[in-house]
Formats: sequence, C-alpha cells, structure tokens
Amino acid sequence: MRWTYKKSVTMGAVFLLLAILYFSLPLDLRSTWVEEWQVRTFSSDVSWIDKGGYLPLNVSYQLLAGTPPTEQKYLTIGLCSVSRPKGSYLISTLSSIFSRSSPAELNSMLVVVLLTDFDAQWRATTLGEITANFPSQLKANQLLVVHVPKKYYPPITGLKRNFNDKADRVTFRSKQNIDYSFLVQFCTGRSLHYLQLEDDVSCSHHFLSAIRGRVQQIEVPWATLEFSALGYIGKLYHSEHLPLLSRFLFLFYQEMPCDFLFSHFRVLLTQSEVIRFTPSLFQHTGSYSSFLGTFNKLKDDDYEDLYTNPAADVYSDIPVYKDHVAAMAWSPGTGTFFWGRSPSSGNHLTVTFKHPVVVTSITVVTGSAEGRDQLASATVELGLHPVTEKTGSGTTCQQFYNVGDLQGGRMDMTDVHKKRFGHASSCLKIRVTAKQNDWVIIKKIRITTKEE
Repeated sequence: MRWTYKKSVTMGAVFLLLAILYFSLPLDLRSTWVEEWQVRTFSSDVSWIDKGGYLPLNVSYQLLAGTPPTEQKYLTIGLCSVSRPKGSYLISTLSSIFSRSSPAELNSMLVVVLLTDFDAQWRATTLGEITANFPSQLKANQLLVVHVPKKYYPPITGLKRNFNDKADRVTFRSKQNIDYSFLVQFCTGRSLHYLQLEDDVSCSHHFLSAIRGRVQQIEVPWATLEFSALGYIGKLYHSEHLPLLSRFLFLFYQEMPCDFLFSHFRVLLTQSEVIRFTPSLFQHTGSYSSFLGTFNKLKDDDYEDLYTNPAADVYSDIPVYKDHVAAMAWSPGTGTFFWGRSPSSGNHLTVTFKHPVVVTSITVVTGSAEGRDQLASATVELGLHPVTEKTGSGTTCQQFYNVGDLQGGRMDMTDVHKKRFGHASSCLKIRVTAKQNDWVIIKKIRITTKEE
C-alpha cells in the first residue's frame, strides 16, 4: 500500500495530540504513567505459562457429585473411567487411594473422576456406587465426579489408521486422548501438582508423602516425573502446564496412543530424559482391558508397597553369585536380589519367620528386567513346626504344604488364607522342581499377613 500525503498528515496530528496530552500532565503523573507502561510492556516476572487461562477448550462439564474445594491443594489426582465388558475396578482403585493415605495427606489432595462413557444408565449406576462407598470423602471436598456430554467431542470414527491399528482400536485410543484432555483441563489450577492415574490401580501406602519428598529433592527443571513404569499411570505434572497438555492431547488425539503423546509432550518441554523413581508407587491391577475386555497381564515389577516383610531368617542351598545372598530377595527396595548359579531339582530358598504369621498374599518375581535368569520350574510352599536343618545351615519346618507353582517365573496370589492355608505358618519355601542350565535371579519375595 502506498503511504499517501493524507495519511502522513493524519498520523502527524495523532502524535501531536498525544504529545500535547502528555506534556499537559503534572510532572509526577507523567513519571507514574511511563513507569506503569514500562512495567506492563517489558518487566513482567510472571511468564505466560504461569498465568494460565490460555488455550481453553470449548467444553462444558457436568458436576455429578462433590463440591469443588475453595482452597488450592498440593495434589490433584485425575482418572477417567469407562464401562468395561468384564467388570469395573474403579471402586477398588478409589478405596486404595483413600485407605492408604493419612488424614493429613487426604487434606492435601483432591481426586477427580471423569465418567467418560456415553451410556447414561452406566453413569447413573457407577455414580450410585461412588456416592454409597465414599460419602465422607465427598462431604470433605476430597472427591469430585464429573462428565462431559458427547456433543463436545470431535469425530472419533473414520480417523487415520496410524500404526496400522484397526478402526475400532483407533476410535478407542482417540476417544481416550480426548477424555484425558478434558480431564486435565478440568483439573487445572486446583493444586500445585497433578497426578495421572488409571481406574484399575493399587497405591502404595502414603504415596503422597513419597511424591512430596521426591519433588523436594529434585534439583533439575522437570516437566514430568514418573512413579510407575506402565502406561499413563503415576505421571506427575506441574499444574501450570496442564492447559498446554490438555490442548496438546486434543490437537493430536487421532495420531497415537496417550502414553506415546505424553512422552512427546515431555520432550517438547525440553526434558529430554525420563525421570522415573523406584520403587514404583502404583501397580496395575486390572486383568481385563477396557478395550473389548481383552486379557491384560501387565505388572510393574518395580512396584513396592511401603511396608516391610515380617522378620525372618532366609537362606538357600543354591550356589550364590558374589554377595547376592538369599536374604536380599526378602529385603525391601529395588536393586537388591538373590542371584544363584544353575539350580537343580530339590534346591530351595527358605524363609523362616521369627514368629508364626497368617499369610494372606504372596508375590514372587524372578528374572532380570530383560527376562533372563528366570526360575523356570518351581513351587511355593508354606510350612509348620520350625526345626534346625540337620546340616546346620539354617532353620526349616517339619511339614510343608503346596500353595502353587510359579507361572512365567512369578507368582501373584491373593487370599491365600482363604484358598489354601488358613492358619499361622512358620516357613515359606521356594522349591526348584526341575534342573536348569541358566542361573537364577529371585528379585522379590513379598507377603502380606493378618493376625490369627
């Protein structure tokens, strides 16, 4: 465009008028005006990310239960829940969150559940279960239940089939990304930090205090901290980043699954390396996926509830490699494990309790992270009547009863006292039932107990 003589005269007149107005002000007002203009223009100490309120999504929420707290919390925990073909885990997940937190921890957290199924009957039934099981948490403003109507969702059918996924799989994961996007936006500003969970997990005791301790210790800038090795479980964010994360998930909802997207989000916020803490604080408990009810056996081998095994003597007749003695499989924490040379049939690792206990659950994990050195064939037994071994190598029991076999190098058995062995035991034995050439790592032996 040409700059005409008429425009030049007009602009000159405007500048002259502004100059007249400025110089007509008293000296003190002139100084204040300039200082305020400079502060607003150049010297804001608060970044546009920290201010929030940008990139809002066009979505409206239905508050189904609970009252939003008026004060900001330390942690908001967000989870989406949808109808599952083979049963729901939502109530047990919420029970784990609340029962494994102290009163002080509960006062520092808010749990937000987004019911994402479009089936009104399912939502009504699930809402009734939540209100019946958690009335005190709802009353204390520690739990909110929300829903987003279908009209706010973008198209979730007929999308690109990246990764050669089938159409129904693309629809499922794309809708899941939108669910998370809406959930994250709703949780913005409600706390200092935001924790993403799924609706089929178990939490370690006092996980909030453990997270707070890790956050206080970390000395480098971060975008995402990970407290689980699996999926979209146990991922921690700064609350001020949630609008960015929400929009990011929304923009790329049809491109890839959510656990891929969150990794890209971390990198875009210049955190190139994963920051994951062990032991993991959350364990995946669901046996069947929310997608078509397919069997899902994913477990986090680094999960560790914050408790200790009962006091016991531990020994093994499997030849030990270096200082990886049998007791290290019984000790809490990661990085400690028993490592032995090629075991033969009849070899064992025996735990003798200082005092008899009623065992309620047993977890045994063998093998390395890469899947090597698993115990291929073994059985787990509980014993009665402790006695000293004839060889003098340790204490064992006179009688043993079979609990079950290791499957794929591990055992995860609950309700042991109801299924197999209801009275107090004095020993636990892992007995090798077939010779193997590979060495063996027993990474973890964990039990829970109850009073007789």
